[in-house]
Amino acid sequence: MEKQPNISRRAPDIVRPTVDPARCEGKAACVAVCPVDVFEIVRIPDETYRDLPLLAKFKIWAHGMKTAATPNAAACEGCGLCVSACPEHAIRLQRAG
Repeated sequence: MEKQPNISRRAPDIVRPTVDPARCEGKAACVAVCPVDVFEIVRIPDETYRDLPLLAKFKIWAHGMKTAATPNAAACEGCGLCVSACPEHAIRLQRAG
């Protein structure tokens, strides 16, 4: 049996993950590691895509117009697994509020 890493967790709704849409390629590493199902992979909203710099638009298009979303951000316990798992360094944890 694998030993679970020693992860520091906070009460839900103290920190929230934010995803940088200019960096995220929708690879779903965050979805796979999140113990409280904060993330899902969605099609990037048109208004978000429209506001991105040209190079970021090309990258997003090349990766199928996908990005990570945080529909359950209030459940985040701040363990940081998503931050470590993201190959694009597109996720940060910020204080809620």
